[in-house]
Amino acid sequence: MKTRKPRIGHGYDLHRLEIRHPEGPGRPFILAGVTLEHPKGPVSHSDGDAAFHAVTDALLGALGEEDIGQLFPDDAPEWADGESSIFLKEASRRVLDAGFEIGNLDVTIICQRPKISPHKNEMKRKLAENLGTPVEDVNIKAKTHEEVDAVGEGRAVEVHAVVLLLPRHEE
Repeated sequence: MKTRKPRIGHGYDLHRLEIRHPEGPGRPFILAGVTLEHPKGPVSHSDGDAAFHAVTDALLGALGEEDIGQLFPDDAPEWADGESSIFLKEASRRVLDAGFEIGNLDVTIICQRPKISPHKNEMKRKLAENLGTPVEDVNIKAKTHEEVDAVGEGRAVEVHAVVLLLPRHEE
């Protein structure tokens, strides 16, 4: 029997933030499955959840598979206005099918406003629920960009995610 090694994946996403509909092209501001009150929201093809997108890419990267844009193209009509949880659950299914489970997930959200800290526990819970992993294996950190560049000026949100996959032990 061949022993499988742990695998690490990194995911990244960035979305431009604009005034929300109907005054502008921005959508409701959703991060890690949580809707945040804010006058701006992401401009995107799907619901624009940059955290779910980054985690999806981290999972796919750890498996050495295509990225989110290749699996769920942003010009495909079937993904227009789609919930990002669909992408996340598909990546999670692929992890299990490949014989792995999540060891831990670390997500960094970089956003000047709104403040993320009050929502971190709910975000962790939503990620864990969608991934089918214990909430204690999920971490979220929030940073600002100190008012520097598009993120710091409140014109974008940026997310990094790192995941450790461990070989699943058959019982």
